[in-house]
Amino acid sequence: MNALYSFFAVLVLILLVMLGLAANLHVVFGTIIPYLAVVVFIIGFVYRILVWARSPVPFKITTTCGQQKTLPWIKSNNLEAPNNMLGVVGRMALEILFFRSLFRNTKMELREGPKLVYGGEKWLWLAGLVFHLSFLIVVVRHFRFFLEPVPSFIMMIQNLDGIMEIGVPVFYMTGFAVLGAITFLFLRRVVIPQVRYISLPADYFPLFLIMAIVTTGILMRYTALRVDIVKVKELSMGLIGFNPAIPEGLGATFFIHLFLVSVLLIYFPMSKLMHMGGVFLSPTRNMKNNNRAERYTNPWNYPVKVHTYEEWEDEFRDVMKEAGMPLEKE
Repeated sequence: MNALYSFFAVLVLILLVMLGLAANLHVVFGTIIPYLAVVVFIIGFVYRILVWARSPVPFKITTTCGQQKTLPWIKSNNLEAPNNMLGVVGRMALEILFFRSLFRNTKMELREGPKLVYGGEKWLWLAGLVFHLSFLIVVVRHFRFFLEPVPSFIMMIQNLDGIMEIGVPVFYMTGFAVLGAITFLFLRRVVIPQVRYISLPADYFPLFLIMAIVTTGILMRYTALRVDIVKVKELSMGLIGFNPAIPEGLGATFFIHLFLVSVLLIYFPMSKLMHMGGVFLSPTRNMKNNNRAERYTNPWNYPVKVHTYEEWEDEFRDVMKEAGMPLEKE
């Protein structure tokens, strides 16, 4: 049911665009909503980052699964238990670029016997890596609509993505890679009972939303619903220059695509997708595991007036002496 709720929510969004275009609200869906989406995305993203950055970290909670640096003759693992900034940067780079922790993730299964069996989750790692890297390339490719002249590195990425020139227009691998990877992630949530049990509408909605965005993009490029790229760039450059104008001939598929992207931008800061920014602020990843070498002082501590034992003993000396309690000072 959670998957159905999310699926119908995306269908409602598509229907909303169709009704809006029938009411001649092209300006709303082509200019006002995209501007609103970008503003909400930027403000929401910055707000979430600031909230996380202000969150106190009273003690080090670095995730470790390797030997901490201790005595010189004990070999330590600076990636698993980083004791300096170089180790932290190395572990963060492997995590962000290659999803190292997900690659090493294992699943536990109870079989007949009873017997606990541990196995790898390499397909999940591969699907996650393909999805994120391909989606990044797709986003970078789309910057050609907002820049003139188009930077050479964007054209290089576009040419590498379309290196398998199959027919006309050029076949871009990443679009279909995103669609395949996100389909796998959806099926995994539906097929595996344990994952389905803990999945909420908030887990399914972004999957269906991104699936719809990629599908409409593919339809506009490879089918009869093809859109005029020149007119798309004309609209994009107008939005960037704060002089928007809706060119004639942009079909309903384009406005559905643009509206769904706007919804994704609005939804992003308030969703689990914010792990894109939150991973950099995770104390389990960005802290050094050097408790034995350096004393960690909570930077959020504020001065507190304390009552020492010596002061307490001076205050109650006579009573303690009369009661026969031991005194440090006579």
